[in-house]
Amino acid sequence: MMTDPAFGIKHQVEHLVAIQIDTLRKQSSLTSEDLDEYHSRSEEITALYRQLDEISRERFHYVHQKAS
Repeated sequence: MMTDPAFGIKHQVEHLVAIQIDTLRKQSSLTSEDLDEYHSRSEEITALYRQLDEISRERFHYVHQKAS
């Protein structure tokens, strides 16, 4: 569902992971800037997964409370 906030987050993660893979596939050695950007993207991916986890937990609690 396009209005689902998780959809946008998942799309961002997929995009960032694709960039990470492209970075690692470079034929030349990675520069310090490449490594800094790689690390920043990694931290962003981790933060986005935390958001997805929080969304899933909220949905679980909502469904659980509704069923009670």
